[in-house]
Amino acid sequence: MAFPAHRPRRLRATATMTNLLRETQFSPHDFILPLFVTSQADADRPIAALPGCRLLSGAPLAEFARTIRDHGVPAVLLFAIAGPGEKDLVASAASRADGPIQEALAVLKDAAPELVLITDLCLCEYKSDGHCGVLADGRIDNDATLERIGAIAVAFARAGADVIAPSGMMDGMVQVIRAALDAAGFTHTATMPYSAKFASALYGPFKAGTDSNPEVGLHATHQMDVANGREAMREIALDIEEGADMIIIKPALTCLDVIHAARSRFDVPIAAYHVSGESAMIRAAGQLGALDAERMMLESLVSIKRAGADMIITYSALDAIRLL
Repeated sequence: MAFPAHRPRRLRATATMTNLLRETQFSPHDFILPLFVTSQADADRPIAALPGCRLLSGAPLAEFARTIRDHGVPAVLLFAIAGPGEKDLVASAASRADGPIQEALAVLKDAAPELVLITDLCLCEYKSDGHCGVLADGRIDNDATLERIGAIAVAFARAGADVIAPSGMMDGMVQVIRAALDAAGFTHTATMPYSAKFASALYGPFKAGTDSNPEVGLHATHQMDVANGREAMREIALDIEEGADMIIIKPALTCLDVIHAARSRFDVPIAAYHVSGESAMIRAAGQLGALDAERMMLESLVSIKRAGADMIITYSALDAIRLL
């Protein structure tokens, strides 16, 4: 029967009723907070291109880790910002025992051992040319890159990483990392690849803030065409077959259909990355008075979870928790 027997508005009559019947809920435990770290001693300075984000190390990093833990956020995703003197063509600093990620892991394990420590693994953060892989004749050499990725994964695990998150979209990267970790005795270190990472315009603030813009644009040769949803399913299936424990879809808001399709097809935990450009657009619109930025931020996060994400990687984690 239709109206007047059915009146859906009666279930929206009060805020309490609306809250009681809310289908999509999130809590601090749904969030993963990106952190930017450096080898510079006791660094604590803002990253101009990423408002609200700071470059940290040493004591300031330890203090912030405790703040994150106390807010109930269970996990952080670490990105290194290497100095010019630390960069070369093969990302040597990434696998050094005193590399920026390795030093940050030691600080975090001591300051907030409850946190799950996830390390982004991509060569671009450590390469002088800014590329995500080793170059050969002007192209990214997939298999040479895999050799470096395997070695770096082991170095991160040895330093205390709980989860390795390779983001370079290299063919076979999960299989190589899993084999390298197991061979080195790190069978309990999990993998969470960026399985569906699209060549999006939304990464601009991140690239500027981390100084990882390549000299020549080759991202379209390894990141996915934004038009291809079925290809995303193939990429995810391949990573799971190679041993991925969890997967990441990036970006989030322009890929809600991909998140939903992945949730319908696969049983592994899914993280969606609410990327820098998504946050920047909301912030800019709020500053112009076009919308309520805080409300829009929460609405965006709800839509990501409603689409099927189990976890949301977002720079807005602490702001969202404050508003919950």
